[in-house]
Amino acid sequence: MNLTFALNGRTTSVDVEAGETLLHTLRDRLSLTGAKEGCVEGECGACTMLLDGQPVDSCLLPSMSVARRSVTTVEGLGSVDTLHPVQAAMVDSGGVQCGFCTPGFIMVLVALLRENPDPTELEIREAVSGNICRCTGYAQIVDAVIETARGAM
Repeated sequence: MNLTFALNGRTTSVDVEAGETLLHTLRDRLSLTGAKEGCVEGECGACTMLLDGQPVDSCLLPSMSVARRSVTTVEGLGSVDTLHPVQAAMVDSGGVQCGFCTPGFIMVLVALLRENPDPTELEIREAVSGNICRCTGYAQIVDAVIETARGAM
C-alpha cells in the first residue's frame, strides 16, 4: 500500500505493508532512526513523535492512519548546526545521558511548550509521565524545560 503524508514539513510517499507501525516505516523504510523501539507497548515513550502537533507513541500507530496528516520526528526539529531550543537545553542541562529516551522526551517537551510556554514543574512532570528514563532521575529534563521557557540557554 502506498502512504502519502507530511513528514517534517515535506510531502512523503512510501510503500508500507498492512499493519505496519509508523515507527517501523520511519526507521526501516525512511532511515529516520531518532525514535527508538523500547517496549512496543506504548509504555516507555522512546518512540514518541508528533502527529498533527500532538505526541503519539509511534510503536502503536498503524502507518496508514497518518495518511494525509502531518508527522514531526526529532530529525525535523533542528539541525546539527542549529539545535532546536529544547534540544539545546537538554544538552546544556545534562538531560541527555545515554540518549536512548532523549528523542521521545524532546518531542513531548516541544508539544508541551507549544501549548504552554511557561509550564510549572508539576505540568512538566505530568507531560513527561509517559516517558521512561533510567539515567537522569528527571531533574535535568525538568531543568531543560524551565531553561527553554525562560530563554536561558
